[in-house]
Amino acid sequence: MNRKNASAMPRPLNKGFLREYGEALFIALILALVIRAFLFQAFSIPSGSMQPTLLVGDYLLVNKFSYGIRNPFTNRVWITLGAPRRGDVVVFIFPQDPSKDYIKRVIGLPGDKVQIVNKQVYINGQLIETPQAVYQDSDRFPGNQVKRDNYGPEVVPASSYFVMGDNRDYSFDSRFWGFVPMDALRGKAFLIYFSWAGNHNDPFIRAFLGGLKGLVYQFSWNGNAFRVRWGRLGKIIY
Repeated sequence: MNRKNASAMPRPLNKGFLREYGEALFIALILALVIRAFLFQAFSIPSGSMQPTLLVGDYLLVNKFSYGIRNPFTNRVWITLGAPRRGDVVVFIFPQDPSKDYIKRVIGLPGDKVQIVNKQVYINGQLIETPQAVYQDSDRFPGNQVKRDNYGPEVVPASSYFVMGDNRDYSFDSRFWGFVPMDALRGKAFLIYFSWAGNHNDPFIRAFLGGLKGLVYQFSWNGNAFRVRWGRLGKIIY
């Protein structure tokens, strides 16, 4: 083979470069899985039960080691690092359907006696006011037949919590389905990293494309379909 033909032959790929790139990608993947399993996890808000604290279309981060290091498969606590405090906003596995995650505010701690009288929340006989709570329905349902406005008294079991939504008249919470076990907690919500308003009946991508369609055809972004809530980005959750 002459020198001219030899120089035209393709050169083999640099195996060292491919190996380094593959190792870096593998390490990044492992780190992402570890972070999601033990440290932080992202969630989105699909309903208005936590308004005005959290809005439909909010995307938030949850600190998964706030209350302990957990088995990523069973969610059981391996090492306890703390316990929820009254007022914490927590994400948990819905006790009646483990395939769903809910987000509510901790109101009752283990051993607390919880009672609701005409929408007023009492813990161990003392009135507890939550600054973030809102009441949008002026009607009051008497008696315990409708547990929204009158509940208990009930004692919170050991290693369990009584939770409520901030949108008190429109929240499906512990008043209706009971307590949240410690092993069901995912972690504490602490930061809104993204938020959008628009047609939440559509998935994110379809809503975004709806906003983009207005820009393409009318030279103006369709904010009714999709709009970023810039003021909520980076907001700390209390």
